[in-house]
Amino acid sequence: MRAEFLAELSEVAAVDERVVLLTADLGFSVIEQFAERFPDRFVNVGVAEQNLIGIATGMARDGFVPFVYSIATFLSMRPYEFIRNGPVLHQLPVRLIGTGGGFDYGHGGITHFSLEDVAIFRAQPDLAVIIPADAEHARLSLRSTMNLEGPVYFRVARAGPPIVELDTLLGSEFPLGQLLVVGEAAPEVALISMGPLVAEAVRASRQLNAEGVRTSVGVVSSFNPFPVEDVARLAAGSRLVLSLEAHYRTGGLGSAVAEVLAERGSGARLLRLGVDSMPRGFSGSPEYLLDRFGLTADAVVAKARSELETSAPARPAV
Repeated sequence: MRAEFLAELSEVAAVDERVVLLTADLGFSVIEQFAERFPDRFVNVGVAEQNLIGIATGMARDGFVPFVYSIATFLSMRPYEFIRNGPVLHQLPVRLIGTGGGFDYGHGGITHFSLEDVAIFRAQPDLAVIIPADAEHARLSLRSTMNLEGPVYFRVARAGPPIVELDTLLGSEFPLGQLLVVGEAAPEVALISMGPLVAEAVRASRQLNAEGVRTSVGVVSSFNPFPVEDVARLAAGSRLVLSLEAHYRTGGLGSAVAEVLAERGSGARLLRLGVDSMPRGFSGSPEYLLDRFGLTADAVVAKARSELETSAPARPAV
């Protein structure tokens, strides 16, 4: 996904001279295409993430649209105060590209697992947070947000399968603040996911539907704005809402969904599938880690089956 996103950035830069790309000495398997094509608009600041944001903030004040690239865990925590007091405070169009959310850098261990970035950034109400589900979604998110006045954080996966179901739902504009729904509008089980794990949610939905359980998948692609009304509508009348994210359960997608259901008085039961505790001592492929922490289609189906067998039907929606 990140390769397609950077390729799209190069195409945007070809027609918009405001676009510049900065990196903190990372990304040299995907940023060459931009650096070679626009050498005067590419800056490597070295391993200095706070300086990275400071430079980008100054460039944005001078009329540029700087895109800054780093691994998500480094970009979200090392320069956080600089992001808050720079582009967020002054509402400048700095674009943060955090690659490798969740367990994408699985072999790097806990220092490279980005499991809190959404929680950190959605706490800033004037920072748009965008989580594309696949490469086409990512390309569209870039083009559609170019004219946003304030800062944007893109959580861009290193890779990920194309999600065929999204093709018929995506229009010409990125659905900022909207929920895309794959499946029936009034399901018994509503699966809500974001990023590449949407593919796992779609697989789980197919399996549950085959077993006679009406299931839909809500695709969340943004926070600030978050699709509050759409989530509430999908949950209304559902017996079970299940969130799925490659992130800590605290502060991310599951927490946002819980806030909506609590404030709207929904009778639906919510199960939040995410990472429960710091994964100390774990490394391996993303596939291994997602399976180890129960973030796969099989885990979703098992959780849904277990809950439906033991819980009473929800109260009718009022």
